[in-house]
Amino acid sequence: MSLALSPAARDALAQWLAEERALNAAAENTIAAYGADVTGFLTFLTTYDGAPAGPARLATISLGDMRAWMAHERGRGLGARSLARALSAVKTFFRWLGRRNGFAPTAVLSVRAPKFQRKLPRPLAEDAARAMIGTVGEGPREQWVAARDMAVVTLLYGCGLRISEALGLTGRDAPLPQVLRIRGKGDKERMVPVIPAAREAVELYRAACPHELTPDGALFRGLRGGALNPRLIARAMEQARARLGLPASATPHALRHSFATHLLGAGGDLRAIQELLGHASLSTTQAYTAVDTARLMEVYEAAHPKARINNHCTGQANPR
Repeated sequence: MSLALSPAARDALAQWLAEERALNAAAENTIAAYGADVTGFLTFLTTYDGAPAGPARLATISLGDMRAWMAHERGRGLGARSLARALSAVKTFFRWLGRRNGFAPTAVLSVRAPKFQRKLPRPLAEDAARAMIGTVGEGPREQWVAARDMAVVTLLYGCGLRISEALGLTGRDAPLPQVLRIRGKGDKERMVPVIPAAREAVELYRAACPHELTPDGALFRGLRGGALNPRLIARAMEQARARLGLPASATPHALRHSFATHLLGAGGDLRAIQELLGHASLSTTQAYTAVDTARLMEVYEAAHPKARINNHCTGQANPR
């Protein structure tokens, strides 16, 4: 697809992505998404104009060009969420390109992103989270495998780690300290307190693991001794949720959501939770306030006398 770009546009895109990687520490998945989104936009311009867009063309993108691109993306079935993400990438690229080439990309930056309903995190209830950890540690498997899976899910729920962060730990990280240094998305570091239950679970796993846990090797190992595949933890949780009757949303990442939601529900500070999760923006963490409010409203509807009277008068069943 990049063959449809002019050499100048291709070089600018490559330089921008290199700077995003080096200066802004963007994750490789983010770089790949940026590259695909901006390449898609520039390729559309080539088709729209009948010729690859050079520097002069890129400096004169109009509001009509932007609307034509967005209509094209909608026409090929792109959803509002994906289009908003692509527009964000295009804006970021043109903001950088404008600074580099000395023009104001006003038309690009003035386009409003399509509205879409943000998906709320789907955490587990506290008792369900505890049951999940216990159930993952059971089952007709080798004892050390059960101990390993239980240690991983305890880290996800007890410390709010992403599965990639938990499986990125090495033998050098154990025994786990009271505060763990985690390198997360965008190569950003954060300090995460480690609860005693997580340290104990990891020590039980280490004691049972038949493989040598070298300082530079993965802490969590597969059956043959290689680094543990995250799919195996997802599968262990699939089996556990089937036994517990939990929904398909009870995934490894849901345990991280549960960590944040339960901290917030216990009175945790939103800024502190943002730091613990490693979110770059507070707006990402604020999604958990919506979850907490939704749960509060469920409790209100189920328990408040006036709500019960209203439900009875309107013929609605009591939610309890």
